[in-house]
Amino acid sequence: MNDAVTPRPSSTVVLVRPAAEFPEVFMVRRHASASFGSKFAFPGGVLEAADAKVHASCRGVSEEQANRLLGIEEGGLAYFSAAIRELFEESGVLLAEHALSGDSLQQARQALNAGQLDWRDFTAENSLTLLCDRLQYFSFWITPVGAPKRYSARFFLAEVPAGQEASHDGSELTESCWMTAADILAARKQKAMKLPYVTRKTLKRVAKFPDTSSLLA
Repeated sequence: MNDAVTPRPSSTVVLVRPAAEFPEVFMVRRHASASFGSKFAFPGGVLEAADAKVHASCRGVSEEQANRLLGIEEGGLAYFSAAIRELFEESGVLLAEHALSGDSLQQARQALNAGQLDWRDFTAENSLTLLCDRLQYFSFWITPVGAPKRYSARFFLAEVPAGQEASHDGSELTESCWMTAADILAARKQKAMKLPYVTRKTLKRVAKFPDTSSLLA
């Protein structure tokens, strides 16, 4: 146990949208050299120092409420901030109120991904209001002991806001798609898509719901 890799705190977002029959889920395929390389998963990543420094920009969930929801003593709101940041970096969807143009958002996304822009500076300078209440806390997973990379991951559900389009970044993420949970699981059985274990378990839960409203509720 003393040699076990310490799990890195992280946030993951299951982004969904209404469709004709069942909700569709946004999936991204990671670069072969990344964690979960060449597999399809949900947008997400590890917490950064700046995630804990944007409380003033968060709306709908307080630090105390976040701690209670996540069952921790402190630092809960940083997971919500990280979820919004990672979703923006990896899908281009921003759960925030802002006055930025599409071009400005794309430039900010690229700068954040390149490490040239600090999340705290971006939110403060553009008077962003992070819509933490758009995230529904879903589940908690820890990578088993013995894995070379371990994560302490909080999973959130969110519906894509009207007027926003999701797309992969083209570098760390090489492909993306919208599919129903059932179709994704079927593609995995046919060996057309590789999925991490936690992704499969999450999709099985999502597949039980007929629409986004019941899923988010």
